Amino acid sequence: MNTHVNAGLRLDSLPIGKFHRRLVLLVGLGMFWDAFDNKISSAVLASMLPTGFSTLELNSFFLSATFAGLAIGAAFAGWLSDRVGRGFAFQFNLALFGVVCLVSAMSPSMEVLIALRFVMSIGMGAEYVICYGMITEFIPRGHRGRYLGLLGLFGGLGVSLSSLIGWLVIPAWSWQGMFVIGGVGALITWWLRRGMPESPRWLESRGRYDEAEAVMQMIERESGVDSQKVIPTSAAQHEAGGANEKADWMPITVLFSRPVIQRTLLALILTVICLFGSYFVTGWMPTFFVEQGMTVSKSLGFNAAIMSGYVAGPLLCMFVTDRLGRRRSIVMFGTLAAIFAGIFPFMKEPALIIAVGFILVAMAASFLTLCLGTVPEFFPTAFRFRGGGFAQTVGRICLIASPFIVLWLFSNYGIIGVILAVSGMYVAATLIYALGRVDTSHEALAQLAPHGDTDDLPVGARQSSSQG
Repeated sequence: MNTHVNAGLRLDSLPIGKFHRRLVLLVGLGMFWDAFDNKISSAVLASMLPTGFSTLELNSFFLSATFAGLAIGAAFAGWLSDRVGRGFAFQFNLALFGVVCLVSAMSPSMEVLIALRFVMSIGMGAEYVICYGMITEFIPRGHRGRYLGLLGLFGGLGVSLSSLIGWLVIPAWSWQGMFVIGGVGALITWWLRRGMPESPRWLESRGRYDEAEAVMQMIERESGVDSQKVIPTSAAQHEAGGANEKADWMPITVLFSRPVIQRTLLALILTVICLFGSYFVTGWMPTFFVEQGMTVSKSLGFNAAIMSGYVAGPLLCMFVTDRLGRRRSIVMFGTLAAIFAGIFPFMKEPALIIAVGFILVAMAASFLTLCLGTVPEFFPTAFRFRGGGFAQTVGRICLIASPFIVLWLFSNYGIIGVILAVSGMYVAATLIYALGRVDTSHEALAQLAPHGDTDDLPVGARQSSSQG
């Protein structure tokens, strides 16, 4: 039986076509609603206090449940995607948080809402992992930077519009209206996604060559490419090919085996630091402004102007990343984030505070987008989503402790101490990533896929062709 196989190389050689644009739109819509639902906490919780529906203590449990669900969802998405398939996981997580979001609007008490929020957050945490992984699975290497930036733009818009819609909706329909909007939006996107095919990379890695070929030919037709121009090889030849990935199921322990551990550690460093940096610049800015003597209204005004960088950063990624390469772009954005984080505390004039803060947020958002989008490339198809999911799980767990770390730094060293610590983290991540070059070529990834138990992979010996 003849089959074309080699889905990875064929996908990477395609021009961008109708399939890719539809995929990115559907992935981006999922990211939008994920960011929207994740960000409704501040407006919703604030509106509950005057009515007596919640208390400050219960609000804290709500936030803790959100963090815990995001961490579990990231781990769950990795296992489900690698075990059952990208397509099923792509739909299941969105349906989960969409349905639970609607049910949450009918919560009779804050305690019930907290429990539902935990389940909802599992779906949200899974969506983050799957959205970034789907870009790696389907988008050709030479175009991934642009579409990762577009994905980050969808997320940034979700964050921005969540605040605006909350300002309009909550006074009219109370906090329940926000959950209804988020749930309906997620379920509409789930319905639109129903026709998306399974990843041919995953099908091939599981030995389902005929199905992989059928999906590949469909994608090639929608990209305007004649699949007959690809030299066919048999399934037996495919399995014997040294540069191809095996169909074996790998346990999670493969992430800690000798050939993979360096990649896992680098993925953890990038993910933890990009999440912490983004959390700090988006969550703590108004508090620090108030501590420096600003009124609350002025603080929120400054914050709104600065947070527009969360949209500008991914937009910048769309235009520069594919020209520079993802590795150079991550190093550049990390370096600029460190520089502007370091000088931000010393800004006194309002115009400089807004300008420097805007650039800092834009760099942090760019660094976040590219790190989360590039980490899945470190791992072969067989355990790609578990690698990305594990890194995000650890990152989310670290976020649970981050408020206490920030408060300790602020209490002992003031805002300068906090900002310089964040700057130092960006410096550390940038240097480690610049020096620890990870080869993500097909040949290097294929060495990790078969059994992961013998030869050490010379990570750092070669510069990745996809990273620039």
